[in-house]
Amino acid sequence: MRKQIFMLLSVAALVLAVTSIALLQAVATQANSALSQQKKATEPRKVDKTDEEWRRQLTAEQFYVMRQKGTEKPYTGEYWDFHKKGVYHCAACDNALFSSRTKFDSQTGWPSFWAPIAKENVREEIDDSLGERRTEVLCNVCGAHLGHVFNDGPEPTGLRYCMNSVALKFKKN
Repeated sequence: MRKQIFMLLSVAALVLAVTSIALLQAVATQANSALSQQKKATEPRKVDKTDEEWRRQLTAEQFYVMRQKGTEKPYTGEYWDFHKKGVYHCAACDNALFSSRTKFDSQTGWPSFWAPIAKENVREEIDDSLGERRTEVLCNVCGAHLGHVFNDGPEPTGLRYCMNSVALKFKKN
């Protein structure tokens, strides 16, 4: 009799363990699904176009800078000596990039900022194209080349996001 009770208890414990594992797996699956949906909701939209589509949308100078990683000449861009209050957006996809509150005169001839509006709105990549290591700044939505970031900016960040005017579109507050 004791043997039978022990066997029944063992089987009951096994069933309980299997049921608990199945329940935990179901809860974990639901939690992962919820996290995945939350992550998708917070991820920036992505714009993916062919070079031909970008050529139709952008001016020749914008295409050169934003798609071919060119640089406009200093002191020639619209925003290097621009002082209105508002937000600078990506000229290709309208992603909000920089606020006029973080803009400063870097004496370089390009619009410069000490921080982006949100770190996730830009992407940074190593650029060794000129034989020196620099950090390229790209729009995190459409991948457009915006400029470079350097470690010689003012407080509070000590950074100088040196952008090409042609890659930006200003909107007043």
